[in-house]
Amino acid sequence: MASPDESQGVEARAVRVGEIELQVIDRGAGMPLVLVHGFPLDHSMWNPQIEVLSRQWRVIAPDLRGFGGSTATHGTATMEQMADDLAALLDALQVTEPVVLVGLSMGGYVAFQFRRRHRDRLRGLVLCDTRAVADTPEAADGRHKLAKKTLAEGTGPVADAMVPKLFGSHAVEADPAMIDTVRRTILSNSPEGVAAALLGMAARADVTADLPNFSLPTLVIVGQDDVISTVDEMRSIAQLIPGCEFVVIPRSGHMTPLENPAAFNEAIEQFLTRVERARPGA
Repeated sequence: MASPDESQGVEARAVRVGEIELQVIDRGAGMPLVLVHGFPLDHSMWNPQIEVLSRQWRVIAPDLRGFGGSTATHGTATMEQMADDLAALLDALQVTEPVVLVGLSMGGYVAFQFRRRHRDRLRGLVLCDTRAVADTPEAADGRHKLAKKTLAEGTGPVADAMVPKLFGSHAVEADPAMIDTVRRTILSNSPEGVAAALLGMAARADVTADLPNFSLPTLVIVGQDDVISTVDEMRSIAQLIPGCEFVVIPRSGHMTPLENPAAFNEAIEQFLTRVERARPGA
């Protein structure tokens, strides 16, 4: 396992995107790869991937609006808005060729909307430990209540609610320092930004019916012990996407990139190599 602090030498910078600034890591060269973090984290969850993948490809890892060093906005931060932020970020970074987008959990929700709204900017898609269905009314109500509590009390209740669900038993036993680092990342985020994302996730659309329309290389990854996005649920997503590849990461729960980075990186590297070989002119 690896700590989120593994890539401390990587410098993030602020990039103006419309009315906000997004903090982003932009490292390496070659085919661009965009890593979209989950809730309620920031780009540091990808540090073990940034370190390895940037040796061969250009890795772009932003903090979504409201998280990490990016601007927090009030109200509701929709998944569509976050997807448009990413497209604007690519413009600001002068990325003109199609990218491979990797999204975990909430990052997967953003990835679905990026594909719907900016399909021409995608070369491939990696969906990690995420869901295609919308929230049930009960789940949406729970997010609304947690958003209200976050605005009143800070991000402590979010950390208390999320951390026990994020990791498999192997991580809990083997790497408590990593889990503590993730907790501190959650606590450092803006209450306004976290609440806005909660409301955005509660309002997200069900994209299940659109999965058979995917027409680009897609990889679905899930942790063997994920209790948020189960193996069976992720397998059902993969089965609906034409030609989709499906990988189960052992000894991991919801946070596959941190819990078993070696296996996760291997799956990503193999997929990226196939995508790169298949692109025109390769």
